[in-house]
Amino acid sequence: MILRPEGSDSRRFEATRMRSAAASSYSLLCMLLVVAMGLPQAANSQVPACASNGQDCAVVAPERHAVTKLEHWKAALASPVEQRIGPASPELLDYLTQDNIRNAIPNRPRPAVLAPDFLADVRAALVGLPAQVKRLLSTKLAGIRFAEDIGGTGYAEEIVDAESNPAAGFIVLDSVVLSRQRANAWFTWKENTPFKPQPGFELVGEIEPKSDDNRKYAIQYILLHELAHVISIGEKIHPPWTMEPRDIQSTADYPYFSLSWSVLREDNRYATAFDRTFARRKDVVFYLGAKLSGDQMVDIYDQLDGTNFATLYAATHPADDWAEAFVTYVHTVLMNRPFGIRIYRDGKLVKHYKSCWTEKRCEAKRRILDRFLDSK
Repeated sequence: MILRPEGSDSRRFEATRMRSAAASSYSLLCMLLVVAMGLPQAANSQVPACASNGQDCAVVAPERHAVTKLEHWKAALASPVEQRIGPASPELLDYLTQDNIRNAIPNRPRPAVLAPDFLADVRAALVGLPAQVKRLLSTKLAGIRFAEDIGGTGYAEEIVDAESNPAAGFIVLDSVVLSRQRANAWFTWKENTPFKPQPGFELVGEIEPKSDDNRKYAIQYILLHELAHVISIGEKIHPPWTMEPRDIQSTADYPYFSLSWSVLREDNRYATAFDRTFARRKDVVFYLGAKLSGDQMVDIYDQLDGTNFATLYAATHPADDWAEAFVTYVHTVLMNRPFGIRIYRDGKLVKHYKSCWTEKRCEAKRRILDRFLDSK
């Protein structure tokens, strides 16, 4: 990005953190919108003093915190989507602080200071999303909030109703981190993080033409990834990220998931249909310490071409498989924007990885995305 490394538990960050019920979390990517207005908060919320003072305090179970309850966001969900953005409330800062403590992340979130030009870029990024995407948000997106020093670029969390059923989600973004980004520089940085630098090898990413290579379009792309996670809440796309693999009894209801993934309950992990031919997938780690050398870039992307994953990051977890498919599909198919990764050896182009949505290998996933966006 060149955002700071996405701190801590590798399952929590992609530029965003998605927390699981047991306080473990799964990784995810990115960013979003904001207006300088807060949404109504629960009237009688109690915010421990430790949140505002940045001190560690008694940590309550996440499922008992007010901000994970639908009632807390009732007023926000009744407002237009464009008004569901603003600075993080004291209650939300407290929740983020507690989550960082649980996951041994040293950062202590604080209120955001939002510059007018940054807000303008965020608003423009949101307004520019396709109508199909914005329709999906009306009942799912409770709010987008901004804070500083949250321990990553962004954070996505599930909200449950009175019966503890997944009902919606909220996103928190680090305004300081996001304010520094340009689209292609951010994308290039992200795609390089699985690889250790190697003399003579260079990976360059492109998601915008030179004319649009700016902060607004970086925000828009990152925003789409985060929104994909929120949109997936309560849908039969992949198993909930709040559930451990060992606890998933059946995947029959998840047709998208089943195109690539299976559950190894005894090992408490997910496997893919391509693990034999893509043996180094287990070494693909974004943000938290590269395990692959730069001279393996071409081999890794050649192997990725033999899968139905839209991006390399999609191969790391089922939730990110969906989010990366969603963002690249919306970006390239619906918005007709560029997407490419070029790998050079000694200055010579040796690999050009492109969007897979016109290729046979992603045909089955594209059918699901076509139906999903058309039916909403």
